[in-house]
Amino acid sequence: MSKIEYFEGIGRRKTSIARVRVQSGKAVSTINGIPYNEYFKVEANSKAVLKPISTVGLDDKVYFTAKVAGGGITGQVEAIQLGVGRALYEMSSDMKSPLRKAGFVTRDPRMVERKKYNQRKARKKPQFSKR
Repeated sequence: MSKIEYFEGIGRRKTSIARVRVQSGKAVSTINGIPYNEYFKVEANSKAVLKPISTVGLDDKVYFTAKVAGGGITGQVEAIQLGVGRALYEMSSDMKSPLRKAGFVTRDPRMVERKKYNQRKARKKPQFSKR
């Protein structure tokens, strides 16, 4: 058997699911086979993906590969953040405290509420007519 070369974490947010593998070394982090700064065109999103790594202080020591599906841009960014955080925690349990304080270990449970019948949206009802 070979030694484990990577640490894996799964992140979810809204309808996005990300499978993240964190590896030690110097390489460009990729998302779905594309470099992270090309995948997310907005610079704030590409920086947000790297926040868990910089929180722990492993900026140039580790990189990640992620496969993400579903949802929109914000959901995918936060799913990758959670996946990276969980993978780093698996790498070393000493990192749990700073990651938890920064909020990269807790899953955000909020989901879109479903639409109900006889209503326009989840909570919006038809206009009431007194007469």
